[in-house]
Amino acid sequence: MSLYDKILNREEKIAVVGLGYVGMPLAVAFAKKIDVIGFDLSEKKIGLYQAGIDPTNEVGDEEIKQTTVRFTNSAADLQQAKFHIVAVPTPINSDKTPNLAPVESASRTIGRNLVKGSVVVYESTVYPGVTEDVCIPILEEESGLVCGVDFKIGYSPERINPGDRVHVLEKITKIVSGMDEESLEEIAKVYELIIEAGVHRAGSIKVAEAAKVVENSQRDINIAFMNELAMVFDRMNIDTKEVIDAMNTKWNALKFYPGLVGGHCIGVDPYYFIYEAEKLGYHSQIILSGRKINDGMGEFVSDAIIKNLILANKVVKTAKVVIFGLTFKEDCPDIRNSKVFDIINTLKEYAIEPLIVDPYADPETAREEYGIELSRVEDIQDADCLVFAVAHEDYRQYSLEDLERFFGDWANDEKVIIDVKSIMPKREIEEQGYRFWRL
Repeated sequence: MSLYDKILNREEKIAVVGLGYVGMPLAVAFAKKIDVIGFDLSEKKIGLYQAGIDPTNEVGDEEIKQTTVRFTNSAADLQQAKFHIVAVPTPINSDKTPNLAPVESASRTIGRNLVKGSVVVYESTVYPGVTEDVCIPILEEESGLVCGVDFKIGYSPERINPGDRVHVLEKITKIVSGMDEESLEEIAKVYELIIEAGVHRAGSIKVAEAAKVVENSQRDINIAFMNELAMVFDRMNIDTKEVIDAMNTKWNALKFYPGLVGGHCIGVDPYYFIYEAEKLGYHSQIILSGRKINDGMGEFVSDAIIKNLILANKVVKTAKVVIFGLTFKEDCPDIRNSKVFDIINTLKEYAIEPLIVDPYADPETAREEYGIELSRVEDIQDADCLVFAVAHEDYRQYSLEDLERFFGDWANDEKVIIDVKSIMPKREIEEQGYRFWRL
């Protein structure tokens, strides 16, 4: 009987290592079909899941309360599983080089608890070659087992879009790969248990690894192009949003928009590709240029804030600036690698200490990990400038009356609104005489 059959018959279990925005939804989805162990090093996170609380908002508290996932932070529990899925983050270092420490640590943990006949599948985003050249040696060293003889390995890049309630895990085609035909089929059949959209069998592990970094690099480049246009149109005094709306009437327009490009995927993955390319003697031109443009958008927005404060006759260093949104994208609590931090830091260089509000961001995480004290939107008043940095649905619902109550009691042309995501009604705002700028 194959490992897949044993898993299906609940004779064997799968383990998901890393229970964040990727791993937790994966574990919950599998648990509807088979027995699942959910492992994470964070005792706090495990405690929340065990209490029926979903800090990611990806599946919701009710799903967590009802799931049969066995949540644990005891690595020894991994010995009870024979199919391991690694879903830990792969960030970058301060010098923009890949930080493989989380995936290496996860490999050591699994290796120490690996049993013969197991399959290990990595979902963490990496550059081509990491799974076979970095992870396999660690697994073998820690376990004393031989890859290809005692256990098999594969790679299936995560494609979850945090905060997206349409393109959920089950409805996104899953790329799968294995070290040989046998492992490929085993891995594909396991994922087919939950992926309604089906799986794509990649020709090799390196192909699957490359597909992940390339799809995000492609998106990064396209957004960088729109960001560059936005910077040029700003000098031309042309509204970028109006240009894009006109352009999008053509059937083959790509419908990309300018904005802050952060997070743990698009803002990171291109650097993994660039790193490996340069190791092989190729210096990236398009990808690196796109990343530089996108990395600089926080400063560009900050300059627009300062400029409009001056034009509104405000004393910059005493101006009260309120930033709406801290997370890296809309309707999602994840603040990792958010480019809003770039706006905050640049404003501080001008002695501005902005107030930040965000209904999704966790105040404790913002305080402990980033030193930011979130404000309550109910307490916002006497503002000189409102900066809408993230397109949360809550903000899209604001009326002019809602915006007015945040400002101080002065003329409308002294009230500044900065709309980074073009979610505000521009014509109505300008008709009322506010000083308005959007990316």
